[in-house]
Amino acid sequence: MSTMSREPAFENAQTGQMTMKDSEASNSQLAAVSDKQDTGNVLIASVNKNEPLVTRRELWSYYLYYNGDCGVAPLGYTQTLFQGLTTAAGYDPVAGPGSSCTAPGASGQCVVPWGSGTKSVASVVLVANGISFAIMTAIFTTIGSAGDYGTFGRWLLFAVTIVCWTAQYACMALTSSHRWKLAMGLFIIGFVSYGATLVFYAAAFPRLARNTPHSRRLYEKFENGEISAEEYEREESLEKNRISNISTMHSNVGYVVTCALNLALLLPPATANSPLVDNYVLALWVSCYFWRNELFDMANSDNTYWVLLGIWWFIYQLPRPGPPLPKGEHYFTIGWKQIWTALKTYEHMPYTFVYLFAFFLLADGLNTTGTLVSICQNAQFSFSFLTLTYLGLSQAITSTISTLGFWYIQRYWKINTKTMFIITNVVTILIPLWGMIGIWTDQFGFHNAWEFWAYNVVFGLFQAPYYAFSQTMMAELSPPGFDNMFFGLFGLSNRASSMVGPNVIQAIIDKTGNNWQGFPFLFALCTAASLIIWFVVDVKKGRRDAVKWASSQRN
Repeated sequence: MSTMSREPAFENAQTGQMTMKDSEASNSQLAAVSDKQDTGNVLIASVNKNEPLVTRRELWSYYLYYNGDCGVAPLGYTQTLFQGLTTAAGYDPVAGPGSSCTAPGASGQCVVPWGSGTKSVASVVLVANGISFAIMTAIFTTIGSAGDYGTFGRWLLFAVTIVCWTAQYACMALTSSHRWKLAMGLFIIGFVSYGATLVFYAAAFPRLARNTPHSRRLYEKFENGEISAEEYEREESLEKNRISNISTMHSNVGYVVTCALNLALLLPPATANSPLVDNYVLALWVSCYFWRNELFDMANSDNTYWVLLGIWWFIYQLPRPGPPLPKGEHYFTIGWKQIWTALKTYEHMPYTFVYLFAFFLLADGLNTTGTLVSICQNAQFSFSFLTLTYLGLSQAITSTISTLGFWYIQRYWKINTKTMFIITNVVTILIPLWGMIGIWTDQFGFHNAWEFWAYNVVFGLFQAPYYAFSQTMMAELSPPGFDNMFFGLFGLSNRASSMVGPNVIQAIIDKTGNNWQGFPFLFALCTAASLIIWFVVDVKKGRRDAVKWASSQRN
């Protein structure tokens, strides 16, 4: 085995500059490392020992942020409120203007004035989703990469969090159907900012995983030749999966707690019969309200669920700043330049970009499938927040159990991330396939109440671990030190991907008048993307390519 220096060789955490000694160490450290059990060259990402170790308090504050950022309002209640108000403002095109979409004997179709004509309510919801994803695309590509420089990433997450909180508070004003356009605007703002919080929150976890006490001990053992490169990679991957799965579990716990709190408003007769109860439920997500004599009073505007749990991350996050912004660059232009640089070097990281492309299609199909199922679900249960809360509880409880269960199975048998991802990914394909059945029969295919209960349980069992493992795969394939840049691209693939799906589906629905006609396209999209990830993406080679690319860029 060849000998070499194994001193860490990242830039100085404060200045981002490298001394001659650092440069020599870097060239040595990031050169080929001969694995004891492999004659080939293996590149291992170095660790900056100047960065502070992750403390228990910091890690728990990271988990608690996601506990609060569980998505009950921006992903569930806000869209339901928006769709419900739009339906109330619309009319049955068969009966003509002035009719009610929910009247006995209605045709089941519902349109609202749109430009010089009309558009179905389902299409309006899909258009709002498409606009949201387009805005996310602009955000992630323009300023996502800037989060890798200095402390910009920390403040970026704080800013989008404040915007999301504000948008959810503003939903208290949505008290009548004539405000459906305002509801659309608030839904877009809330959805975009929520998606951004997920991306910039996730971008922090690879660096956390590299600096946990366990990861540091592993790296020291690797430096001392006590473990091989293969074993180090496997154990470090498990550490990333640990943080990813536990944080996902916390998100689901937050979902359970929030839904349970919402029942305090939805069950008592005094509030359950109020026409404004849905608005109070939205408010409860960000604050606890007491209702008395048809007036609500904010008990404590600061004691909100997300604020109470999320603020600690901004307090206890230890400083691990990136290098300073290059001279002559700007935070709003560096993103596009870095993306262009990365794209030009595609051949050096083929598996990373193939995964991003395939996940773009997969997330497009999955996100749009979820939106379409929600549209059918809302219509099935007449926009009942109480029923929606029960459905959310069933999904959140099963998600919590499955996330911990999948993590235990992976840890016990030391199964690699891709294999776990494939297992959960199969269900992604089956959901739109089941919806397709609804085209030809009313007996199955999301036409019955029990199917939506089954959907939420199955979604919880498999899709929560799916999100955790897909995130870990991105961390495995991301070049160290460029986390915000590549998680921004991942956010583009995940949250902002659905510019295609909603627009295609709303065009299909507009033409056919049948919501279920959108499922075949989504089934084909999810299947094609899954096959690419299963049979083309090599995580092991992709991880080493990413380390090599990162070292060349920093040098």
